[in-house]
Amino acid sequence: MSLSHGKRVLQIEARAIAALVERLDNRFAKAVDILFRCSGKVVVSGMGKSGLIGQKIAATMASTGTPAFFVHPADGIHGDLGMLGKHDALLALSNSGETEEVLKLLPFMKRLNIPVIALTGRPQSTLAKNSDVVLDVSVSEEACPLGLAPTSSTTAALAMGDALAIALLEKRGIKAVDFAQFHPGGTLGRRLLLTVKDLMHQGEALPCVKATASAMDAIIEMTSKKLGMTTVVNSKGHLVGVITDGDLRRSLEKGSNLAKYKAGDMGTKSPRTIKAKALAATAIQTMEQFSITSLVVVDDGGRLAGVIHLHDLLKSGAV
Repeated sequence: MSLSHGKRVLQIEARAIAALVERLDNRFAKAVDILFRCSGKVVVSGMGKSGLIGQKIAATMASTGTPAFFVHPADGIHGDLGMLGKHDALLALSNSGETEEVLKLLPFMKRLNIPVIALTGRPQSTLAKNSDVVLDVSVSEEACPLGLAPTSSTTAALAMGDALAIALLEKRGIKAVDFAQFHPGGTLGRRLLLTVKDLMHQGEALPCVKATASAMDAIIEMTSKKLGMTTVVNSKGHLVGVITDGDLRRSLEKGSNLAKYKAGDMGTKSPRTIKAKALAATAIQTMEQFSITSLVVVDDGGRLAGVIHLHDLLKSGAV
């Protein structure tokens, strides 16, 4: 029984979000434009569950390049409105559009000529009538069987907030490196701030043999550098191949006499490569895409610069 209840809730809330897609029009574009042109901060406000959703929207905007913070409307009318300036914009959340504390903010907004964007379930409400842009986040039903607990309505408001935040991110041209600046801590920051150069093996730690080296020389190099592979270069230092433990095993399974081979005759002739300035996140994505555990680092001229291994990424906390 609980399984069916859970599915019912998800289905109702999914329909609520899907309905927003059909409802989106030029009002959304206008709201994005207002927030984009805002030279101050986006101030988000709402009471109760709408306030909790508002806090998340403000946090999402702040983390994606739009300066934003949340002000509780009750605190606002008791002094916190001093945090607002004439260059700010207000994003007000109220499903009913009649929340007393939110409505009390409106005269202050008008005095400072602060634009108001309303997220409400009632487009004809007092809040809507006193806003510059109204985004209709109404739902046909709440997932709560009693129709009392905000469920579908808060989900719809949250989804609309995410849509605004991401539209602004796109409009501002925020890139992965920019995003990382807002998330310097934890795995996300390490993945987006660390570069391949920060983690790669180079110099004496770099496994490398000449193409003319013997297979035994290649095996010794692989063993001493402990990366399960070695790069192969020509006389000018350009990468010509990679030999891995797997290559050796496959050769032995075929009954090949390794003593007859040179390093340049073995392994992969066109290995996956990456540039030293690439992000660690890019290295991870490439490894995942091609199911490999190491990448050879080359410079713009194709000369060998280093090797980055999955273990390096794991040790750094980037994975």
